[in-house]
Amino acid sequence: MIGGTLSRYFGLRFLSAVIAVFLGVFALLAIVDFVELMRRSIDETNASVWVIWKTSFFRVPQITERVMPFAVLIGAMSCYLNLSRRLELVVARSAGMSAWQFVAPAIVIALLLGVAATTVYNPLAAMLNERSKRLEVEIGGRTPQASGLKATGSGFWVRQLSADGQAIINAQTSSDQGVRLGGITVFTFDQNDHFKDRIEAKSATLQAGAWQMEDVRIYATNAPPVDRDTFRLSTNLTPEQVRESFSTPETVPFWQLPFYIEVAEHSGLNVAGYRLQYYKLLTQPFLLAAMVMLAAAVSLRFFRFGGVQKMVLSGIASGFLLYILSKVTEDLSKAELLSPVTAAWLPVLLGGLTGFVVLLYQEDG
Repeated sequence: MIGGTLSRYFGLRFLSAVIAVFLGVFALLAIVDFVELMRRSIDETNASVWVIWKTSFFRVPQITERVMPFAVLIGAMSCYLNLSRRLELVVARSAGMSAWQFVAPAIVIALLLGVAATTVYNPLAAMLNERSKRLEVEIGGRTPQASGLKATGSGFWVRQLSADGQAIINAQTSSDQGVRLGGITVFTFDQNDHFKDRIEAKSATLQAGAWQMEDVRIYATNAPPVDRDTFRLSTNLTPEQVRESFSTPETVPFWQLPFYIEVAEHSGLNVAGYRLQYYKLLTQPFLLAAMVMLAAAVSLRFFRFGGVQKMVLSGIASGFLLYILSKVTEDLSKAELLSPVTAAWLPVLLGGLTGFVVLLYQEDG
């Protein structure tokens, strides 16, 4: 009974520490993003404080998804260091509990948090990110962060060939994985590659065989500009091809990834990045559990033994090295030099086994 009560107590302390760290990071990122978006949108007539705040708030969840493992690492370290400082771990050990009983509740909670992050938080973050892109188009067509492949300081570029000739499309914003574009500039050429005209539009939506543009102005050679409410630009691009150019794996919700991978494979597109994202989301619960093991390996030392600063620094360094390893394996997988399954599981196994071996050595010799 004593062991069960202490396990629940340690589990709740760990959960509260992780939530506090995560909410702190969320609030900090939201404030920084809000200030930056306010600075960029100061000259826009449609930019109200409320719309800018909603845009920042909707965009931050997808950013915080990347720092969730570090929130678990810092939260676990904070939890165990506080328990050690207040001598609660000494009392628990005197009651017959081992370090494995301290860690077990946190590992179970980390697994549950990982499952919730993959199945609930990830789709919610992707949906809110799409809303933030639409709000940015309303504000004034600013380029959103973390949007597509081939992103430059001047937006996103795609080239298409159709029966009317060649067209080069530049978009300042993209949403719905590239199906909806904002801040459009199109340079059209005839079949002999001679320049025809330049088309500017507020937005464009990909439909069957054409881009449907709104609020259009056409600049033709040797003619004054012509304004139109709508304009259809023929195209041979499919939604799958557009998504490959304008979307990133992080913008696709977890539940849609298998369907998207299947459709893209049938279309002959490269799906290495999307496979990796799918397996990374599947392994996320185990990655959070590995972070708990790393934190426990550097945080269960008693305060009276000293060396607390070294423990904290070693824990942060371990998390940083694990992040570097995950980025290296991610790049290798996207270059098709490493299988997505191996790239997703390697950081998890290495981090978990490192924490397990160190903790085993400290506790059992």
